[in-house]
Amino acid sequence: MKSYKELERIFKGISNHRRIQILDLLFKKPELSISEIADTIESEVKNVSAHVNKLAIAGLIMKRNDGHFVRHALTKRGISMLKFVRILE
Repeated sequence: MKSYKELERIFKGISNHRRIQILDLLFKKPELSISEIADTIESEVKNVSAHVNKLAIAGLIMKRNDGHFVRHALTKRGISMLKFVRILE
């Protein structure tokens, strides 16, 4: 089992409606940049960047450099947490 601190970090990663929205978006459309995410969810790039950073710290998304862009996709943990959230709906 994961340590309690690691579990706390994971749950803090999804403890915001925008972050859950970003997880759901990346499940449907992987490999999006910050600006593409911001445009889709109609939010400021700065805010989306902060949310994506927290999701990455929690290990829920991964980043991949693609030229001038950084692409984002869910990790296995991110997919599992999104499934967990959907159970709670």
